[in-house]
Amino acid sequence: MTTPMSAAPEPDLLYSADEEALRDAVRALLADRSDPATVLAGLESALPYDRELWRALATGIGTAGLLVPEKLGGAGASAREAAVVLEELGRSVAPAPYLTSAVIAVTALLGCDTDQTDVAGPLAALAEGRTLGVLALPLTTAPGGAGEPTVRADADGALTGRVTSVADAAAAELLLVWAQGPHGPALHAVEAPADGVRTEAVIPLDLTRPLAHLTLDGAPGRVLAAGDRARDAVERALLTGAGLLASEQLGIAEWCLAETVRHTTQRTQFGRPVGSFQALKHRMAALWLEVASARAAARNAADALAGGSPDAPLAVAVAQAYCAPVAVRAAEECIQLHGGIGMTWEHPAHLYLKRAKADQLALGAPGRHRAALAELAGLSAP
Repeated sequence: MTTPMSAAPEPDLLYSADEEALRDAVRALLADRSDPATVLAGLESALPYDRELWRALATGIGTAGLLVPEKLGGAGASAREAAVVLEELGRSVAPAPYLTSAVIAVTALLGCDTDQTDVAGPLAALAEGRTLGVLALPLTTAPGGAGEPTVRADADGALTGRVTSVADAAAAELLLVWAQGPHGPALHAVEAPADGVRTEAVIPLDLTRPLAHLTLDGAPGRVLAAGDRARDAVERALLTGAGLLASEQLGIAEWCLAETVRHTTQRTQFGRPVGSFQALKHRMAALWLEVASARAAARNAADALAGGSPDAPLAVAVAQAYCAPVAVRAAEECIQLHGGIGMTWEHPAHLYLKRAKADQLALGAPGRHRAALAELAGLSAP
């Protein structure tokens, strides 16, 4: 007699009361300190991000430690709560290193042996918002695409090599470097101010998420994990980052849709709001349906990651394949339906288009995720 297999739990796509409370707190903070005028002014300065805003977000509200267990100094929350934060960051295009530090770097460290002091110490510092960390891989690296390291480690742990287009590298104090050593690949911790570390800022399309090339020339590193464990930690970090990036893309699309509806109900032509014209109604209705579907895909990915579902890679591939182009389309429609003012520097619409286009390439382009989705679903190419 065979025992029937238990069905996988149904995904929960709704927001809990705690998640809504977190959203309210983050949205209120961003509305107060990261309105479009403030973001635009910050982009004209040399600062990579607003340190006071980050301190309030990471430490004041406690978002930096959401993914870190309580016993390690964090809040013991899950990817669902981190997704809510990223929705609001996408909605405000705030230049905050939340995705790179509090999500990707934290997840990479959690994949190491957290009983080790070299892991637990940096993890606690990240959770408290005292330190910024980044996983030193190109921003375009997709889950399953880390490949062979471009950095080499010698027997003494000195690292040499170059990694291009690392998001938030210029602002980071802790670099998590994927390197090939004498005994195979390993994940190393490198202090950014150390000798032999050089960052070269590059001008990205999206100025709210700075990029830099990272050059290591004999930089001292500490091994955090080696072999399969190191590779698994890096891949889990990339998967989590890609899955939660969909929530940021959702926030971008939601803002663009809401702003477009607001503008077209106020702008008049021939004595009528332009939003009352049938052609524009149809365009906004079609966009609303896409945004609603993007919300379902993003929430499904966050829920799968939070619950450690074996279907998480599938959910992440679906979310990225769908949400990335929806964010771009919403930003394009926002600019188009704002007419001439949508093309000006003073209006924030261009910030959302640039963030959406940059996010479309971050952690794997939609085509890369569609290919992964086909492989996971067992679909052969035509």
